[in-house]
Amino acid sequence: MGAGPSGESERGESAPRRRVSYWCANGHEARPSFSMDAEVPEEWDCPRCGLPGGQNEQSPPAAPRTEPYKTHLAYVKERRSDADGEAILAEALERLRQRRELI
Repeated sequence: MGAGPSGESERGESAPRRRVSYWCANGHEARPSFSMDAEVPEEWDCPRCGLPGGQNEQSPPAAPRTEPYKTHLAYVKERRSDADGEAILAEALERLRQRRELI
């Protein structure tokens, strides 16, 4: 293993690289390095605050809108009306009453 300190002689020359600037809504700049032949992404997450960054400093991407936590009941209420809920409850109670009569 007579290579250099971290195996540099085994790796050969590195590919030509370029730095691309991305700015987030908080004004932070990130400058990741990409291979010259790599496809550069439109957005890059800011390493300081986590917001998405874009290549246009004057018009960075907007922060993603976060939805508040919803309970299972909240999702059910979005899909069903009160009348639907009453009908489902009445049906379930009727099944329980019938099952109880059989015992």
